[in-house]
Amino acid sequence: MESGILIIHPGALGDVLQAVPALRGLRATSPRAPLVFAGQPRIGRLLVALDVVPEARGFDSLGLDTLFTEEPLPEALTRFAARFDRIVSWFGSREPLYRTRLAALARETIVAPPGPGDETPVWRHLIATLSPWGVTTPHLLTPLRLAAPLPPRAPLVVHPGSGGVWKQWPAERFADVIRAVTAHRALPVIIHQGPADAAAADALAARLDPVGERLVEPELPALAATLASARAYLGGDSGVSHLAAAMGAPSVILFPPATRQRWAPWSPTAVPLTMTGGPEEVAWVTREVERLLDE
Repeated sequence: MESGILIIHPGALGDVLQAVPALRGLRATSPRAPLVFAGQPRIGRLLVALDVVPEARGFDSLGLDTLFTEEPLPEALTRFAARFDRIVSWFGSREPLYRTRLAALARETIVAPPGPGDETPVWRHLIATLSPWGVTTPHLLTPLRLAAPLPPRAPLVVHPGSGGVWKQWPAERFADVIRAVTAHRALPVIIHQGPADAAAADALAARLDPVGERLVEPELPALAATLASARAYLGGDSGVSHLAAAMGAPSVILFPPATRQRWAPWSPTAVPLTMTGGPEEVAWVTREVERLLDE
């Protein structure tokens, strides 16, 4: 068996999901090399559950922050790093000391920014950073799968929140679309609420009658299963929307003009749209959701 490959990416959910094609490319080009992901523990558990990587470790638990200092490396980190012949870090590219100390841990290291400096889609940029290791083309742009059975439902899942208020579509517009697409369909609606989404979820629920089911802060594998079972998904620029697309949910995702080109998902099941704020917006979002529901 080849020595392993360590992937360091402590970013948020959407950032890490953009790396899935690159991670699949690594597994395809180095099938005998064990891959280990180091990042946020809950995201690592999700990647293992989805068989993107076979093993995940918490970034903070490894002592990797020591690489930003002159302090001696913890013995546990040195022993852990000895498992790897190659390390890629989509983190710390602007820190010379980090780059230097990381390079001393493995025969080959790549330290690259997690996002491009131009309008290249993020997922393509991440693949390009691995070109020295033979990862040059997208691999398996197909939905991810959970081993556990999916819930026996086919709902419309709506996530009204986002990582910033400036990226949120107005609650009244979400409500207008939901009312329109459910007017002639017996379609259950699930409103997903993440840790920072209570205000957005409350604002949407207040505009709906019936309100529909509220899914509040589920574990990521449970959320992934719900999204994989959805007939359609509607949301804004968020990690949850990237997860919906990655799970193969027919997804309409609304982006601010500044983020769509770089952050549109890699999944072919996603329909990325640019928010305009114009009066026609609800009508064309409704048409896209209805088209997905009718396919």
